[in-house]
Amino acid sequence: MRRTAAGGAARHPLQPRTQAAATAAPAGRAMPGEYNPVKLRSDCSRPPLPWYTRAQNKMRRPSLLFKDILKCTLLVFGVWILYILKLNYSSEECDMRKVHFVDPDRIKRAQKYAQQVLQEECRPKFVKKAMALLFEHRYSTDLVPFVQKAPKGSETEYKYDPPFGFRKFSSKVQTLLDILPEHDFPEHLQAKQCRRCVVIGSGGILHGLELGHALNQFDVVIRLNSAPVEGYSAHVGNRTTIRMTYPEGAPLSDTEYYGSDLFVAVLFKSVDFNWLQAMVKNETLPFWVRLFFWKRVAEKIPLQPKHFRILNPVIIKETAFDILQYSEPQSRFWGRDKNVPTMGIIAVVLATHLCDEVSLAGFGYDLNQPRTPLHYFGNQCMAAMDWQTMHNVTTETQFLLHLIKEGVVKDLSGGIHCEF
Repeated sequence: MRRTAAGGAARHPLQPRTQAAATAAPAGRAMPGEYNPVKLRSDCSRPPLPWYTRAQNKMRRPSLLFKDILKCTLLVFGVWILYILKLNYSSEECDMRKVHFVDPDRIKRAQKYAQQVLQEECRPKFVKKAMALLFEHRYSTDLVPFVQKAPKGSETEYKYDPPFGFRKFSSKVQTLLDILPEHDFPEHLQAKQCRRCVVIGSGGILHGLELGHALNQFDVVIRLNSAPVEGYSAHVGNRTTIRMTYPEGAPLSDTEYYGSDLFVAVLFKSVDFNWLQAMVKNETLPFWVRLFFWKRVAEKIPLQPKHFRILNPVIIKETAFDILQYSEPQSRFWGRDKNVPTMGIIAVVLATHLCDEVSLAGFGYDLNQPRTPLHYFGNQCMAAMDWQTMHNVTTETQFLLHLIKEGVVKDLSGGIHCEF
């Protein structure tokens, strides 16, 4: 029942005023000085019209949507900044002058062992047969090492996103293949009846062993990412057959490229295709594309188009899901599961498809020695590996140990399993 301004009961306009109502009205009137909590409302007020309320809500929605988008953008940007800072500044640095000491007797034994490996008879197709026997149906002996054609919807390359496949990137792959004059292993290397490969990792264990002379004698020398030759040739050699990397890992200095190198690109994301195209065509990468890389990338690679190759992503897929038996990728808002093999492991599997005999040097992450050098260059300690979120170092070490103990590959620096 509606109340009047005086607090009494309001009668219906057609209802006659009774004596009781007339008597009740004065009784309900507030006395002077008494607090009346009843909210007054004018007889002219009326509820808002439905169409007006809907119009107001529609006017508010774009503003709220914009605010939500802005909040999400700021959140993603903030997380990205924290990730970059973590990668670049959180790892403990080592004093390389103090930690790089190698027992002279170990140096002699390592050099002698490397020469023994080189003097052994090269066995054609040995490593492929050994891998097929060791991993049975999990290793394909007929995989081509480099991309020859754009994938189709029914092929393995099209079933996964990079780096495991090229799903949704068929047109970009075709664009790259159109500007690459060659897609296979160089003829002068294919002509050799038996090829010896050495995959040179970046491990700090290489520093001081002075294996450079022995490493130069292999038919195929595979180097990873930005691992330098200049200033370290006594330990890592100065020959390079393949430089295998992704955009952020490519050397920035022209002195790390030689005219006969093969630059094997490993593509992880959409902008990697744009970057590779710019490098092959010797073009400037647009500024807005550079914003999508987590660190500075090379602006120019001083090699002719015939020296570029694209790694077959099926090699990464088979290494991850079949050989290492990682779980397949899951949809995530940020980052990846630890199911992406390191560049070193990918290079080892690539070497088994390219060569007849395979050796390793500079492999081995000893996470129990956090103060030992991570690389043979730079000043990062092994503790930096605790911050990475993509790779399963323990599983990879077990994989390499299995290969070495089964005699499939040789470890020249003894970082995984020392045989000298």
